Amino acid sequence: MFGDIVKVTPSSKVVGDMALMMVSQGLNRADVEDPDREVAFPDSVLDMLRGNLGQPPGGFPEAIVKKALKDERPNTERPGLHLAPVDLEATRKKLSEELDGKAVDDEDLGGYLMYPKVFLDYMGRHRQYGPVRTLPTRTFFYGMEPGEEISVEIDPGKILEIRLQAVGETQEDGEVKVFFELNGQPRVIRVPNRLVKSRAATRPRAETGNPDHIGAPMPGVVASMAVQPGQAVRTGDMLLTIEAMKMETGIHAERDAVVKAVHVQPGSQIDAKDLLVELE
Repeated sequence: MFGDIVKVTPSSKVVGDMALMMVSQGLNRADVEDPDREVAFPDSVLDMLRGNLGQPPGGFPEAIVKKALKDERPNTERPGLHLAPVDLEATRKKLSEELDGKAVDDEDLGGYLMYPKVFLDYMGRHRQYGPVRTLPTRTFFYGMEPGEEISVEIDPGKILEIRLQAVGETQEDGEVKVFFELNGQPRVIRVPNRLVKSRAATRPRAETGNPDHIGAPMPGVVASMAVQPGQAVRTGDMLLTIEAMKMETGIHAERDAVVKAVHVQPGSQIDAKDLLVELE
């Protein structure tokens, strides 16, 4: 549908967004290309068709560009020509101040310039939890099992031997005691039991085929809400945006309607097909 594109980051993400949207909404290629059928394209698709990732050989197919962008003219020049100039050293100084004086090397500066929100979120978690990037991958994602021991090098030559002894019972406040040995010394900490909290936060699911149910096309986090119960919306109006994989995807109304209920709020963690908005 998009022409002779190279499917590698970031265009592979665009293809994934489009595929997820089509599968979740039961659309095929003919549905998407039908000029008489309204389709709410993901924001990443619109960004690519505007020319912000460059041009593929032969350009993008005119029909899909016209349908997605409507009267908006795409940019067919090199995207970098339209980037505003950046004072690298002034930006480095500003970022260092935002990070409480932390020295900012070229790698950090590049990460911030490309993905400012993702980088600041990462640094915020780093300040809160420490250098978790040094943990073994399996431990980072799934935690440790009682009796398991790992070695973690938190600084050159500074190695921690961490052994998980036991995990206590979950308390009424949802927290649990965890018993460690850290370089042979006993440690006890209290942490939230995320399994308990996630079960409590189960969301209703969008009914397949129900035009009044707006479901999540993919897992992610609700970045913003643009509607509230009782609000009238028109075809193509923005309902909310979802943040996933470093990019935001807008969810649009596919018909004129009135919002009956909103089941999420900014910051809500969602799974695919969770019910987000109900229409009258």
